Amino acid sequence: MKPENSEDKKYLFDKPASMKILAWSFLLSLVLLLALEFFIHKHTHFPSEEWPEFYCVFAFVAFVALVLSAKYILRPLVKRREDYYD
Repeated sequence: MKPENSEDKKYLFDKPASMKILAWSFLLSLVLLLALEFFIHKHTHFPSEEWPEFYCVFAFVAFVALVLSAKYILRPLVKRREDYYD
């Protein structure tokens, strides 16, 4: 009887076929949700919310702004020298 190694175990996300299925299912759900937005009635407060795919674009711009602000503004504030803990 051979002892179990972590190298011997195969998990769901280790298989390329599983990752391909997962990626295609995410892409399919994205396309489906984007298509459904044209048919769903929205109760808006601002005129810009009536634009098609407004929330997708808004979320993408907010995400990019968050990443860039974390990289160029927040990181220099909290970053320490390489020999800080020596």
